[in-house]
Amino acid sequence: MAGSPETQTRSLPSVWTSGDANANIQEALEALESYKKKDPSKVVVRFKAVGNAPIMKQNLYKITASNRFQAVIQFLRKELGWKAGDPLFTYINLAFAPAPDDTVSNLFKSFSTEGHLIVNYSTTAAWG
Repeated sequence: MAGSPETQTRSLPSVWTSGDANANIQEALEALESYKKKDPSKVVVRFKAVGNAPIMKQNLYKITASNRFQAVIQFLRKELGWKAGDPLFTYINLAFAPAPDDTVSNLFKSFSTEGHLIVNYSTTAAWG
């Protein structure tokens, strides 16, 4: 029979049809809840000026690990007294510019040096 669709039945995976589906849903909800919890631990961030950027009097700060890097940028702007429109470029270990949505804890785990996350800052783009 050309052109007629064949009817095929497919069975659902056993996880979806098992009698303990409520247990699976409960486990998924618990995983979501634990993911939503903020990590209260702190990360030591060391700020270093590059080029003609002003040097901070205090350059070591503890920042909540679960924060996004955007919070670090906003904190740095506040400490330097810079407005939102003033140019500010940030780099990790003078190597790359992190995305604002990277978490501080991930950056620290991957790029910490001597127990600090080194954030270099500049008023002009350092490379490019």
